[in-house]
Amino acid sequence: MNFNWDVFWQYLLRPSDIYLYGLWLTCVIAVSAMLLGCLLGLLAALMRLSSNPLLQYPVRCYVWLMRGTPLLVQIVFLYTALAAGGIFRFQDLDLGLFVLPGNIQAAIIALGLNEGAYMAEIIRAGIGAVDKGQYEAGRSLGMTFARLMRRIVLPQALRVIVPPLGNEFNVMLKNTTLVSVIGVQELLLSTQMVTSATFRVFELYLVVAIYFLALTTLWGLFQRWLEKRFGRADGHVASAPRRMFGLQAMKLLRGR
Repeated sequence: MNFNWDVFWQYLLRPSDIYLYGLWLTCVIAVSAMLLGCLLGLLAALMRLSSNPLLQYPVRCYVWLMRGTPLLVQIVFLYTALAAGGIFRFQDLDLGLFVLPGNIQAAIIALGLNEGAYMAEIIRAGIGAVDKGQYEAGRSLGMTFARLMRRIVLPQALRVIVPPLGNEFNVMLKNTTLVSVIGVQELLLSTQMVTSATFRVFELYLVVAIYFLALTTLWGLFQRWLEKRFGRADGHVASAPRRMFGLQAMKLLRGR
């Protein structure tokens, strides 16, 4: 195998502007889509917990649709199929300081809609884990539903929500590669552009794999800090290496 170490180290340690732009755009899309997904998930979870069927069934349909169809199909459908059908076309959005291209808008919305379905179930499970006596205590104090959720339920539910939320963002970082199919120049598409000019496919795809590994590792360390900040229900937080490589779960299985 003709491996060019000079090309590998050059793009790993001194990446070109194309690589840096792709890395920056990957992070921006992942964070924006995750924020949108969390907001949609919170709204959907609260609607799902409602006793009103007019609120419950649209959310059930949304979760069923988003979780039952491939994310890649959702991205292409939102950006390409809607435009081809004359239903809706994403236009570049001038925000004053910069212009947000239509394909990036579609990428963020598609990833956010998909993530919202998963976050809805995570948040609903977190809210359900809070002791029912907390609800009764809040109502006895005359709290409204919104204040009860904000002051009592959601802060306690965060201890259950934070670990899976961190895992979802880890997946989100990697799912950003799918938006390259609609021409978003994230890290994968930036790599493809460089490989088409240099023909050093193995070296450059190894570099992009290391970049993603570095991003997910840094997020794993930040996730550990979040878990310490909000605490775990059992009062124990697994170390970052144990959580990333599954050693904590293996230890618990052996102890059975």
